[in-house]
Amino acid sequence: MVPQLVAPGAWYVQGLPEAGSSANQNFISNAGFVVTTEGVVVIDALGSQALAQRLLDQIRSITSQPVTHVIVTHYHPDHFYGLQVFKAAGARIMAHEAARNYLHSENALLRLASSRQDIAPWVNSQTRLVDADEWLKGEQTLTVGKDVFQIKPMGPAHTAEDLVVYLPERKLLFAGDLMFRNRAPFVGQADSGLWIKALDALAAFDTLAIVPGHGPVSTQARADLQLTRDYLSHLRFVMGQAAHNMTPFEEAYQSADWRRFEQMPMFQLVNRINAYNTYLLMEREPP
Repeated sequence: MVPQLVAPGAWYVQGLPEAGSSANQNFISNAGFVVTTEGVVVIDALGSQALAQRLLDQIRSITSQPVTHVIVTHYHPDHFYGLQVFKAAGARIMAHEAARNYLHSENALLRLASSRQDIAPWVNSQTRLVDADEWLKGEQTLTVGKDVFQIKPMGPAHTAEDLVVYLPERKLLFAGDLMFRNRAPFVGQADSGLWIKALDALAAFDTLAIVPGHGPVSTQARADLQLTRDYLSHLRFVMGQAAHNMTPFEEAYQSADWRRFEQMPMFQLVNRINAYNTYLLMEREPP
């Protein structure tokens, strides 16, 4: 884990284009941090306590300023299982209030139990689900030192609680999992139609750099957002036709043309479930 400078005073660490496992310690997502004159603001907390501690150690090797805030872009395990390390270090946790329903659900507990087995010992009996100290209802501006962080809700899209963090002085955007680079996105239960609209909104930001939730930093926003947009649009077109024509999913999936996307890392792992969930979504949408 080596922080990469993306703007003056701002770094990120890049996770691996893999599924979470014991072998990779669940280091599959990105996290960022910005050093201000009065503290450090962290964006996402990575997927285990051990990873969060490594990130905190890296921050401390760069600055003596304390971590004052952690902003959670969304409550997927690879982005928030490290929160308790930063909470213990005195940071204030900020997240969108729509995440509360998930965090206190049986699904969240079942996912944690599964992760304790699949990603042991990095996710273990000491790993717990951490609430935000401040649940955000809408757009909010956070000022730390001389730095302004514009925290903007963009969901429901990838999740109900998607947040992005924009630093206008640096023209730097932390996009969370609204943006995947150099790999197939995980769609899961996402509303892909709203996700496409969120991608269009991201392209309108005045940016020099965008840190995605997965993959390398982007300096060409429109071009790098387009692949995810095209993939989601293709899913919706193919599965939408099948759902509205009442073509069985298996038949539709096997006959679909995936050639443009099948060389993307993670495609073989996520595409089928992405397609199936999109099929179910499109069954509910009007033609």
